[in-house]
Amino acid sequence: MRIARFVAHDQPAYGVVENDDSKAVEDLTLTVLQGDPFYQGVQPTNQTHTVGDVRLVAPIIPRSKIVGIGRNWADHAQELGNEVPARPLMFLKPNTSVVGHGDPVTLPSWSEEISYEAELAVVIGTICKDVPRERVKDVIFGYTVANDLTARDAQRNDNQWARAKGFDGSCPLGPWIETELDTDDVRITSHVDGELRQDGTTADMIFDVAELVATVSEAFTLLPGDVILTGTPAGVGIVDAGARIEVAVEGIGSLATVLRR
Repeated sequence: MRIARFVAHDQPAYGVVENDDSKAVEDLTLTVLQGDPFYQGVQPTNQTHTVGDVRLVAPIIPRSKIVGIGRNWADHAQELGNEVPARPLMFLKPNTSVVGHGDPVTLPSWSEEISYEAELAVVIGTICKDVPRERVKDVIFGYTVANDLTARDAQRNDNQWARAKGFDGSCPLGPWIETELDTDDVRITSHVDGELRQDGTTADMIFDVAELVATVSEAFTLLPGDVILTGTPAGVGIVDAGARIEVAVEGIGSLATVLRR
């Protein structure tokens, strides 16, 4: 099931997206849900929209936190000259960093080295702490596509990643949440202005989804709507204003971001 968050007639709502690969995305049907599915469950109404007639927004604005995982692909760690971590390397992004599919991102004036990072994002569905690996699927609401935009110069100079990873607009999410996904071997790609830049698979992650959720939940109580970014494959690079970045995760869809000054 694909669950989107959208705005129609100036009113935000959630909806279930018809999964029909024979149709273009803008022609898919949205069945409007009653209330917030994170707290009220999935309750379809009789109201529908066509995706092309509404504005998709970020499928979730975390009430609490976004937990990023750094250097979770050996080839990505190597391309940046870093060692592979012995345990998941965590950082936090504020919810003000979240934007949706197609939303423009204004680049921060204090950075000249903004990089893209294509990622699979895990969306938590229930409050949980110290989750064992075998119970991880029970606490996951679904999965979405993320672009972990990073100010490399600030990351290099600040000696911690709050500013580099957390600036406004640095966490595009979307286009919707897929509730059913086998994450063992999922292809992740990024294109910049139509050119393929990253092409990896979750099979090459150092720590898989179950290990990440279990380890993150040791450090933090996770709340409904919290997001865990699972890391990025090799191929990251510097982009500037005017660039269009498209991140795709197999089985979910494609997330587009346009940069501006």
